[in-house]
Amino acid sequence: MPTSTSSPGTFDLVTRFQAWKTAARPHTLPAAIVPVLVGSGLAYGERVFRGDAFIWALLGALAIQVAANFANDASDASRGADSADRLGPPRMVALGVITPRQMWIATWIAVAVAALAGVFLIIIAGWLVLLIGVSSVIAMLGYVGGPAPYGYRGLGEVFVFVFFGLVATIGSRYVHDMTAPLTAWLLAVPIGMLVTAILVANNYRDIETDDRAGKHTLAVKMGRSRTRQLFAVLVFGAFAAITVFAVAGWTPVSTLFSGFLLPFAAVPVRILGFKSDGPALVRALKATARLHLAAGASLAAAVAFVP
Repeated sequence: MPTSTSSPGTFDLVTRFQAWKTAARPHTLPAAIVPVLVGSGLAYGERVFRGDAFIWALLGALAIQVAANFANDASDASRGADSADRLGPPRMVALGVITPRQMWIATWIAVAVAALAGVFLIIIAGWLVLLIGVSSVIAMLGYVGGPAPYGYRGLGEVFVFVFFGLVATIGSRYVHDMTAPLTAWLLAVPIGMLVTAILVANNYRDIETDDRAGKHTLAVKMGRSRTRQLFAVLVFGAFAAITVFAVAGWTPVSTLFSGFLLPFAAVPVRILGFKSDGPALVRALKATARLHLAAGASLAAAVAFVP
């Protein structure tokens, strides 16, 4: 019978790496990448692109996202929100694989990386970047942490739309030449709607377990029927906004190519409309995340390379 050649120490190292990888939730990272792609793509199309600004903006966005994931893992565990019957990915603090202290240390290390990126962006684009960075960190920590986490009061969607949609997209454009043209503001709207739809799908999946844990997300407050309606409005509304802005001449007509993704937008909406089992809701969440990434990439390419 074959035997493993790995030593116990090597095995432990691998399992610890997997635990931290799970806690970082790599499948959520496109939510940080997409607005940077769109804002930087717009800068490239307008001939003001800076490679250093792109790199530091991307690093900062990824670090903030990872810090948010670590903080959520630790905070939800401390509040008993990660019960054994939840349908989402395993949480490392709740399982006892990573201690709360270790998770908070990792959170602040990620924040420090974001701060380092912010320093270079301040050198490139001025002190307004400091305001953006500080407000983003405060909003991230207040989502499920602190004495009154707003994620537990149905305000998570507002935070995600503002910071992962508007602020991230417009800020990613601003750092290239310290301007924020109307096109950046308009493209930030569908990006914000789609990333918010990801959170809505996530919270829809967790309605029962969140309600039992006292986590009053917007989905818990609205109920399944109205949450499905909100989800459909966000998904289809994003493509409606792209179309209206382009037809009106406010954004490049090339952004209309994103409309080819509309059939894929119907997939998660249909799943939430007709399915209620755990695996189906997980598929809907993943499909929404893929749609957000595809729409962001198509918009970025449209404004960067198509006249």
